[in-house]
Amino acid sequence: MRCIGLIGGMSWESTVLYYQHINQGIKAALGGLHSAKLVLVSVDFAQIERLQHAGEWHQAGVVLAQAAQSLQAAGAECVVLCTNTMHKLAQQIQAAVDIPLLHIGDATARAILNHDISKVALLGTAFTMEQEFYRARLQAHGLEVLLPDAAERADVHRIIYEELCLGEVNAESRARYVSIMLRLVEQGAEAIILGCTEIVMLVGEVDVGVPLFDTTAIHAEAAVAFALGNG
Repeated sequence: MRCIGLIGGMSWESTVLYYQHINQGIKAALGGLHSAKLVLVSVDFAQIERLQHAGEWHQAGVVLAQAAQSLQAAGAECVVLCTNTMHKLAQQIQAAVDIPLLHIGDATARAILNHDISKVALLGTAFTMEQEFYRARLQAHGLEVLLPDAAERADVHRIIYEELCLGEVNAESRARYVSIMLRLVEQGAEAIILGCTEIVMLVGEVDVGVPLFDTTAIHAEAAVAFALGNG
């Protein structure tokens, strides 16, 4: 079994889900008392969030590149960045290490294409929805990507940072997300990407008439496949 390296803490609530999904995947594949061989570096999200909103992306990349180097030094054979938004810095992180970074956008696109879906809606932080780094990764796989409108994007972003990243799950916010998702389905979305690792806490089990693709679970599955030599 190959050793998985996790960069977590963005937020720690979703990092818990990564740890759980990966270990469940290894147990399902190997049975018995098997669990994942992994190492984790968990950063202080307050520092990362401050750098995000100040536009100091390079400095955030320095922090995460150092985390990746620590993983490699500890014996990790891949890097799994446990967040969608910070894949904006994937190239900077990858350049700092000799082991592969398993990109969440690639894993998600492959999972969607396996269901013969080509038109998807994307929910995530404002950075993920509005900047090119994530949508372009999906589009490179041939996917058409729909976004919420500006007011909806603001609400999606606010709920992530002010509630979900603090472990708060509110019925009113769930209703707002569902209304946004239903409108995107009306616009032709064949599926919805839960493109922030915390969103599954809020709407992971709702029914809006199309499949929901949980990027946390998909990314964790890719890490399991890598660990077992299948990816």
